[in-house]
Amino acid sequence: MNTRNAEVQTWQAYLKNRATRTRDGRFLVYGERPILRALECRWPLETFVYRLGAPEPSAWARRVLDSSGVPSVGLVPEVMAELAEPTESVPDLVAVAVTRRPELEDFQPGSADEPPTVVVIDRPASPARLGALIRSSVAFGAEGVIVTGSGADHYDPQSVRASDGALFAVPVLRASGPAQVVAFRDRQQQRGIDTRIVGSDDHGGIALDDLEFGGATVLVLGDDTETLAPAWQQACDELVCIPTDGTLGSPAAAAVALYEISRQRRALR
Repeated sequence: MNTRNAEVQTWQAYLKNRATRTRDGRFLVYGERPILRALECRWPLETFVYRLGAPEPSAWARRVLDSSGVPSVGLVPEVMAELAEPTESVPDLVAVAVTRRPELEDFQPGSADEPPTVVVIDRPASPARLGALIRSSVAFGAEGVIVTGSGADHYDPQSVRASDGALFAVPVLRASGPAQVVAFRDRQQQRGIDTRIVGSDDHGGIALDDLEFGGATVLVLGDDTETLAPAWQQACDELVCIPTDGTLGSPAAAAVALYEISRQRRALR
């Protein structure tokens, strides 16, 4: 096996295999907006892989190859097809990116004057849904996302694409469960940042718009479940519900809750 074939097989593994991504500290980025956002956020990119021959790479892909300074490798369409995402066409361009694994113990967002919002996503089952939740979090000003439990990998290509590049804009951290998030809240309070853990739970708590969100907030969301696990209910300082018929779904629920937090904070300025 030549070196190029071995590289392609390794990249294929990053597409499908979480253990290989974790072992090598590498993942794949597909799509114009995610790749451009990675460059904008100065994310470490190791290699660009592009399609040789007809049809020529798109104008945006050619601009990236010509101006980014990232090493590039061209593959004939038949080989490039082996890196295509399921149900997607042969890509113009794929980025091989380096993973970042920030530690929750080192995470110190915001200040007393600029209270942060941090989103916790508990045990996400779907990479695509996780990516959508990260996208909503960033869109409404969250300063970080914490993924708890043994859920989906945020470096799964489906998650990266669904985040629309938001993954590269804020720290995405991992924690085993509520105890680590409570310890994070306590560290924030020791920094002089009044912080509450607020859980979204359709079966309990007060209506979302009845709670004041002037201070720092750690917003805990389940993954398309109507109620949080008992350990989370105990860890939360407040529980809120979004009055619906129960079919909203976690990405939409996150967007509603984050909008309400940002709306209240704008009104206080």
